Amino acid sequence: MLHRRDFHRAAAATLLAGSLPTAAHAQPQATATSQSRDFPIIDTHQHLWDLDRQRVAWLDHAAAVLRRSYRVDDYLAATRNWRVVKAIYMEVDVPPGDHDQEVELITDLCRQGDGPTVAAVIGGRPGEDGFPAYIRRHARNPYVKGVRQVLHGATPRGYCLQDQFVASLRLLGELGLSFDLCLRPAELADAVALVAQCPETQFIVDHCGNADPKAFLPAARRQDAPPSHDPDAWRRDMAALAGHPRVACKISGVIAQVGGLAAWSAEDLAPVVHFCLDTFGPDRVVFGSDWPVCRLGAELDAWLTALWELVRGRPESERQKLYHDNARRLYRV
Repeated sequence: MLHRRDFHRAAAATLLAGSLPTAAHAQPQATATSQSRDFPIIDTHQHLWDLDRQRVAWLDHAAAVLRRSYRVDDYLAATRNWRVVKAIYMEVDVPPGDHDQEVELITDLCRQGDGPTVAAVIGGRPGEDGFPAYIRRHARNPYVKGVRQVLHGATPRGYCLQDQFVASLRLLGELGLSFDLCLRPAELADAVALVAQCPETQFIVDHCGNADPKAFLPAARRQDAPPSHDPDAWRRDMAALAGHPRVACKISGVIAQVGGLAAWSAEDLAPVVHFCLDTFGPDRVVFGSDWPVCRLGAELDAWLTALWELVRGRPESERQKLYHDNARRLYRV
């Protein structure tokens, strides 16, 4: 008899495979091996949204591929060829007034056990006076592991260094919760200053510091588009972040930015991925799908295949940490 989760995965593969609009850009030709398909994965960056039950205002201005609901069955279809044993929901930037509802929805999902989602990084506004009461209330929720506020939207440079923000992130450390850092590459120095003031808080740098892989390629490969940020400054600031022992790096997000390339391969991602892996070391890196946002550049299957191609020459123990063990420790799942 199929476990309920297996039933949903089988149904998703049957009903949804091929039914979603595909990502707009060319996919790599490399194929994953049976070894990679069977490698246990904890996905630390799973987005889900149900537009029948949630307001996700930023989607009104997003690419067409994202302007629909993405539910558990869709995720199971996207990961059907891979052994995703657990997933951690990542907040989806709902309006602040809807944060409590978002926590309620993801808590129910974790309790139901219909998919691999076992924990959540919830949304919050650490810079606001009401944040301490909000996070103390949800810190008692066993599924809540951390908080994120996207800092590359309307927030100005230096926003995360305000007194209230810093005090709130110190509180996260006291409560045993982590904070996911998601900033513009040019503002990573703010993150360096922030983590220095919060030595007891665990930080995870999302999306390889939001590096744009095109910034590391020759102009001809970028179709003569200027780099979106300074790659040397990114290297310097990421190295400074890695100098803090309570900062980890999420290998995610880079795939969403390959859209400026007529075609791409795993090697186009190599400068960013290898720098992060080498700089943070095997014990402080985790895998994240960034699904479905990854579809801005490629399907999740293509991202998983490309990353495997990049790391398959590394020791199996390091791959085990990247895909599974570090996430289990950092997010306590």
